[in-house]
Amino acid sequence: MLADMLGTLPQVLIDGLTLGVIYAVVAIGYTMVYGILELINFAHGEIFMTGAFIGTSLLLLLTGMGWIHALPAIVILLIVMIAASVCTGLMGIGIERVAYRPLRKAPKLITLITAIGISFLLQDIVRFIAELKKGNYIINTPGLFNSQIQLKASSLLPEFHDAALKSSFLIVLIVSIVMLIVLDIFVNRTKWGMAMRAVAQDRETASLMSVNVNKVISITFFVGSALGGATGVLFAIQYGSIDPFIGYTLGMKAFTAAVLGGIGNIRGAMAGGLILGIVEMFAAANLSGLTGGIFGSEYKDVFAFILLIVVLIFKPEGLFGKAAIEKV
Repeated sequence: MLADMLGTLPQVLIDGLTLGVIYAVVAIGYTMVYGILELINFAHGEIFMTGAFIGTSLLLLLTGMGWIHALPAIVILLIVMIAASVCTGLMGIGIERVAYRPLRKAPKLITLITAIGISFLLQDIVRFIAELKKGNYIINTPGLFNSQIQLKASSLLPEFHDAALKSSFLIVLIVSIVMLIVLDIFVNRTKWGMAMRAVAQDRETASLMSVNVNKVISITFFVGSALGGATGVLFAIQYGSIDPFIGYTLGMKAFTAAVLGGIGNIRGAMAGGLILGIVEMFAAANLSGLTGGIFGSEYKDVFAFILLIVVLIFKPEGLFGKAAIEKV
């Protein structure tokens, strides 16, 4: 059993990192909004899904025009990601302006229900459009990076099995890491990033210091939603098939990653996403063997949520969060 688990470790790490960076980028959207508004934006998963559909639609359009073969694949990917990011970023601003801003002083339960309602609304709109155009809401994404790369086990480490990865794995990993680094620099080294951190710490005091709170909140929604849309494109490229329900499932996992790392902590969300992706892929590869065949890989989600429960029992603020002292 141990030998089998060790042998599959390289493939588990490859698959886990691919899924983990996607969780991490989507989780940042949750944690940025919560850090400023203390709002769980459950519509964020559907924004990710919408970005995947916008990117796929643009890829299909470029395929029909023949441009997908005329330009380098990386250029096509950048064009599609930028277009999807701008669209979903503007969508995020619109959702905040129409659905959340009027309820800013309302009880938290009201805004939570509103977020869930927006989530279902986006899901049904995308499903209706997909069925209207294609007759089926499951869409296959044109391949850009489909070449297979074989990783041979070293003779120095014979206990490891050979691993295989698509070239899209490298693209997804590199682009996601670049987005995470750029975001970290933006939040910690720029004027608007400083304003976002000030509003997150104390909205009223920040407004007294000439910080335009509404503008900062709009920028936060734009950045978080743009990252979600770009990640939707990466998801479509990596996995080759999308449907209107991917936002719910992946959004819940990304929210779990944000809580695991420490909700409101951007670097914690990054780490939480990577941890969750690797744990999930490890469970998928070894769950049947660990349980004697009682449970198959379809129960892999149990491991992720057990990990979350254990962390919250012993460290309620998350792995990288700081314990908050409530004023009485």
